[in-house]
Amino acid sequence: MKKTTFDSDSAQQKAVLMMVDFGFEDLRENLEELKNLATAAGAEVMDALVQKREKVDSRTYIGKGKLEELGELAKFHQANLVIMNHELSGAQLRNLEEALDLKVVDRTALILDIFASRARSNVARLQVELAQMNYSLPRLTGLGRSMSRLAGGIGTRGPGEQKLEIDRRRIKSRISDIRTQLKEIEKERQTQRSQREKNAIPLVALVGYTNAGKSTLLNTILETYETSGQQVFVKDMLFATLDTSTRRIALDKNRIFLLSDTVGFVSHLPHLLVEAFKATLEEVVLADLLIHVVDGTDDRAEYQRTITQQVLEEIGVWETPQVLVYNKMDLRTEPLYGASDHLEISAAKGTGIGVLMDTITGLIFADLRKETFLIPYDQGHVLSELMNRGESAEIEYLDTGTRITVVVDEVLRNRYGDYRIEGY
Repeated sequence: MKKTTFDSDSAQQKAVLMMVDFGFEDLRENLEELKNLATAAGAEVMDALVQKREKVDSRTYIGKGKLEELGELAKFHQANLVIMNHELSGAQLRNLEEALDLKVVDRTALILDIFASRARSNVARLQVELAQMNYSLPRLTGLGRSMSRLAGGIGTRGPGEQKLEIDRRRIKSRISDIRTQLKEIEKERQTQRSQREKNAIPLVALVGYTNAGKSTLLNTILETYETSGQQVFVKDMLFATLDTSTRRIALDKNRIFLLSDTVGFVSHLPHLLVEAFKATLEEVVLADLLIHVVDGTDDRAEYQRTITQQVLEEIGVWETPQVLVYNKMDLRTEPLYGASDHLEISAAKGTGIGVLMDTITGLIFADLRKETFLIPYDQGHVLSELMNRGESAEIEYLDTGTRITVVVDEVLRNRYGDYRIEGY
């Protein structure tokens, strides 16, 4: 049987969280997020410790006194894991584990571990493995000793303990091999994108903090509009979606668009993951419209909305039009305060979906106009495309050709502008 996140030979790992407060971020929000991440990885969070510092300790990241307090706290709770809310060097990992005699996992390794357990497709598994290999390469000394002494559990999934213990040369070779495979996959995706651009099909991407309900929203839209696309995986957990799932939504023959469900965001999303998932995040970068989904029931909704905006800016998306949508509003007992210019829906109940779809179509099909064309009889392929892709066609056969009045988008209008008749 395939092992899950915490299928080490012992019982569920008990974790103590360690966070350094440098004074420039929301401590409460960051601590709550770290707890959620640890739980998502399968840990039982026993306690948390915070230290205020102006700068990190180069050897152990935290001070000597706080290190002793951390060890005592872990011993009190019989914890076998310490999770740091920061990225550590190999030397810092090694020094902490030697001082505490416990496994230590930093924030990046924690998120990579969750991604490894969630990866379902070959593409997602390759992307996660690439990120883990790049993470492990500069930390071989620290990780090697850690795994030989404290094997199993969080931070050791994905490539697995044996792969992380192989020598530097073989890791570099594996990284090269994965990149080659991902380049081939990207070529296939680029071909699909080129075809989509040729057909002028708009792309709408669902974005938002992890577990905001994006996949549920996609499935509800598929059900509501009787679209034949396969539904996507949904589960109430962080990072349930790692693969971009794109479905074709056909409202009528002239209003067709693609809707993509994308990987959820968290604060300080590791650069290694952003780089490895570049092909997946490309759907967000190329989108004509972003639907920013926020969990309206979460007390941290505004924090999560801000985090999503920060990630979008990091990947170069800040000018793309957005629709802000608060989801799960059927579970909220009080109205939203301080939020404006947004829609309120329940993807699970189907509430507000009609208004959302009207908003989407109003934005991406704003260029639809009724035009009249005179098509020569020897240009039957032009007439065929206008009839197939246009809406509400009126046709009249004249001596000089076929006059067709039809609702078309800007692409068709420009493509066949030479046949257009003014004044109709």
